Amino acid sequence: MLKNYLKIARRNLAKHKANTLINVAGLAIGMACCLLIVLYVTDELSYDQHWPNGERIYRMALERRYPGRSTKYAIIPPSYAQSVKKEIPEIEQTTRVFNFGNNEPTLFKLDGHTVEEKGFLAVDSTFFQVFQTPLLRGQPNRVLSRPNTVVLTESTARRLFGQANPIGKVLEIVQGPKLEITGICADAPANAHFTFNFLSSTRGFEEAEQVNHISFAAHTYLLLRPNTQPETVETKLPAVVEKYAAGEVERSFGVSYRNYVKAGNGYFYFLQPLRSIHLDSHLEAEHLTNGSRSLVSVFSIIAAFVLLIACINFMNLATARSSERAKEVGIRKSLGSTTNQLAAQFLTESVLLSLFSLVVALVLVASLLTPFNTLAGKSLTLLSLVRWETLPLLLGGAVLVGLLAGSYPAGVLSAFEPIKVLKGKFSSTRQGHLLRNGLVVFQFTISVLLIVSTIVVFSQLNFIQQKELGFTKESVVKLKGAGFLDKNTEAFKQEVAKLAGVASVGGTSSTPGEEGFFGITFRKNGENETVTGKGCVVDDQYLQTLRMNMAAGRPFSRQFDDSLSVILNEEAARQIGLPDPIGKQITSPDNLAQRGGTPVTYTVVGIVRNFHFGSLHQRISPLFVLNDRLFRRVNNEIAIRVRADEPGAVVSQIERVWKHYLPDQPFHYSYLAADWGALYQSEQVAQRIFGVFALLAIFIACMGLLGLAMYVIRLRTKEIGIRKTLGASIPGLVALLSKDFLKLVFMAILIASPIAWYAMDRWLQDFAYRIDIEWWVFAVAGLLAIGIAVLTVSFQSIKAALMNPVKSLRSE
Repeated sequence: MLKNYLKIARRNLAKHKANTLINVAGLAIGMACCLLIVLYVTDELSYDQHWPNGERIYRMALERRYPGRSTKYAIIPPSYAQSVKKEIPEIEQTTRVFNFGNNEPTLFKLDGHTVEEKGFLAVDSTFFQVFQTPLLRGQPNRVLSRPNTVVLTESTARRLFGQANPIGKVLEIVQGPKLEITGICADAPANAHFTFNFLSSTRGFEEAEQVNHISFAAHTYLLLRPNTQPETVETKLPAVVEKYAAGEVERSFGVSYRNYVKAGNGYFYFLQPLRSIHLDSHLEAEHLTNGSRSLVSVFSIIAAFVLLIACINFMNLATARSSERAKEVGIRKSLGSTTNQLAAQFLTESVLLSLFSLVVALVLVASLLTPFNTLAGKSLTLLSLVRWETLPLLLGGAVLVGLLAGSYPAGVLSAFEPIKVLKGKFSSTRQGHLLRNGLVVFQFTISVLLIVSTIVVFSQLNFIQQKELGFTKESVVKLKGAGFLDKNTEAFKQEVAKLAGVASVGGTSSTPGEEGFFGITFRKNGENETVTGKGCVVDDQYLQTLRMNMAAGRPFSRQFDDSLSVILNEEAARQIGLPDPIGKQITSPDNLAQRGGTPVTYTVVGIVRNFHFGSLHQRISPLFVLNDRLFRRVNNEIAIRVRADEPGAVVSQIERVWKHYLPDQPFHYSYLAADWGALYQSEQVAQRIFGVFALLAIFIACMGLLGLAMYVIRLRTKEIGIRKTLGASIPGLVALLSKDFLKLVFMAILIASPIAWYAMDRWLQDFAYRIDIEWWVFAVAGLLAIGIAVLTVSFQSIKAALMNPVKSLRSE
């Protein structure tokens, strides 16, 4: 019987080639969209799933509360790793990870050559006990037990040493220590919230070994004992904090811990499951840019909707052919076929069509994977989808899609009464009419949702790019690794400033949009109440180079000794409570130039107008700007404003100057405007994917609308002929046939608009600075949907209106 079903199905599909082609195209595009999103979602959900005992590993994170605000950090004071293990018996082991290079390249000297490598982390000797990365050479408990030792990943060892055994060899960090290679571990997987090529021991690192329970530096991970609930550990953390941090708070801020907390300050620690960090954690000082669970959820919903639209499209097209198949059903029933047999026949056709569509979809995925990877910022491969263990899922999914898409047409066609059909009394039921119209409304509701979402995401990103930031990001070139210039920093900047095409040169510890702004605390002299904000170190030309405006006072100047001067942004001046701050003194317990020193008093010389030094996801917080004279005029970065129309030529001149001072140091530069745009990478991915899938959803929906138009117009062929005989015009007939479909589109717009507003309003809440969703967004989305529907339906309507009325009247 199955063989017979397959034979008849193949003949029917081959006989109606155009209809088969439209069905295959719709289903294949829907399946391809779904498979691409499945690849993306599967990759996002796979992060940190590979670690043994991963379900017991948690990261200890911090909510630092200040009077009137709070900030959450992925890094915490380094001494808590030892303190919590000592005080909380439910913790089996702890380890710390220090990302001192902030993911920037590290320069090594190896066998007389200079080598630049990324992925340098400093970790505790317990790292391999918590993160059980296989060690290919060395003992887990010993490889990082001594100072100045390092473990390389397998690929890094092969890249640097070939097939030779690197154990015992020495890597020398430029302007840093010499590191003995003591172990080789397996490569770090890419789908982890942190990756590495080098793991150096924290032994001997001053920042890692000094007692510190209030300044943030370390990513700290806890391995809980089996069957321990994280809530049990979290409830014990406040007591540990008070025990170990109270004395340091009193020494640093000159106020008791209780009064410090009463004033609105506080350290509130919480645990993050390792396997949810990538999608759920968006804290300050993350290792890498994390993903978004909401984005994964949205894309999953889009995949389901696009596939569902393709199935609905199949139903509408199958229904459009129902009158052609009616006589076939009547004849086969009169020859003894049962309803169940006919339903099985039609379901076989739809499943066969679905399986063929799957093959086409896989071909589409293979051809579209490269542009999709570019679109989504991924490195996905088809091999992760087409494996022996996944093939049953793919085939089962295709069969399920075929059954879903073919269920309604099979039920309708197999239920035809043979006597009525063979007498030509074929007509549609009211229930069938309502269902088909409902399917079209559903298709266009999803399409309008996607159009509105695309417009809102694009508008928000456009707003971000054009919003006044408080500085001018265009035409600014950033130089990384400027700290290697050391005592030659000033000479380099002066020489670059003389180049034709260079407007100004400024040095800084961190540029807007980066993570390098450090935490710093100030208080008014004679008072205990403190203000904690962000800090950076700049030279006397940096504010002018970025064209920042002063609200009061002056910028740093060589005409003054500004080594103990400070510039506040307007928010810092407001929170610190100085009505006329210029010339006033404020004190910081954070002696940045001399670790562990006494509090330092600074004189306020200027107030810079608020500018966005972080992304527009966060509101502007207090900023304290220090002068680089306190740090021997050494800058981590140099910003250069160029005025030439061809910035590339100016950059080449800057590179020549760089090579003069640092012949062995690689020259790294970027444009501030491009780096600022990269802050919104996830939003840009959402914008691009929304746009592409919105177009595809509309295309598939239009195919379904085309099928319904064909069906309805075929039923009204005799009516069209009578109306033409009575003098109806072609435009009048086209309007008559189109208005019923436009009612469905209008209904879809009314349903989609409030849903789209709610969803996009929730998404915009992630931004501290956001657009308002205006009425025109829904008007544009509605007009686009109406225009597309009119174009789709008009083709069939005009074709029917132009038909010879004699043929129309003979059609029934």
